[in-house]
Amino acid sequence: MGGATRGFGIDIGGSGIKGCLVDLEAGSLEGERLRIPTPQPSRPEAVADVVAEITTAFTWDGPVGVTLPCVISDGIARSAANVDEGWIGTDARALFAQRLGRSVDEVVVLNDADAAGTAEMATGAGVGQRGLVVVLTFGTGIGSAMFLDGRLVPNTEFGHLEVDGFDAEKRAAASIKDDEDLTYEEWAKRVDRYIQALEKVIWPDLIIAGGGVSKKAARWLPLLDARTPIVAAHLKNDAGIVGAASAACNGDV
Repeated sequence: MGGATRGFGIDIGGSGIKGCLVDLEAGSLEGERLRIPTPQPSRPEAVADVVAEITTAFTWDGPVGVTLPCVISDGIARSAANVDEGWIGTDARALFAQRLGRSVDEVVVLNDADAAGTAEMATGAGVGQRGLVVVLTFGTGIGSAMFLDGRLVPNTEFGHLEVDGFDAEKRAAASIKDDEDLTYEEWAKRVDRYIQALEKVIWPDLIIAGGGVSKKAARWLPLLDARTPIVAAHLKNDAGIVGAASAACNGDV
């Protein structure tokens, strides 16, 4: 991290945009995060304005890491999940750099689940884990990050596996539990079906379940019947912010 002990990360989701200073050594937020509802429609310029508002609120003038629920290649969004389709083809890194008044070298943009997974592997539930580890983030959609012997395989989209004729996240995301007023038992059955579908195409050694719903992991993880060991994420819904800040200070893209 080039000696840096503090960083700044912003996590863009379908319903909220969250940012905070990060203690990079501890892998935790430094103080209270700021959350602003995601603009609707969530077009690039509108979202960039919120990112600038959050960064300014913390008077942060260093590198900034930003996550998006998109496949990111060389700073360019190649897909859009739970955000406006106008993101597709957008040079997100250049957009945020321009809006924040920074050089492109001071801004890192990465997939939101990849950021969360990187944080969990560095300072959370994945510390020291070898083999094939999959981090799943249950929120507005289902994000995924895959690691082989600790190294990220970027831009997996396991939340879009087809399960029972549906896009998996349209049946088993945490937002669906709330929208359809499902009990944890009802929702866990859907998560089970999803994980079984995932296990048909890969053979993980460990699955780490993250996202905001991981705060209540005791209410649903024991209900799952998967062959793969599944544990709750340690960083909960803060993992994306921590991973983004770490990536910015490492210069990862």
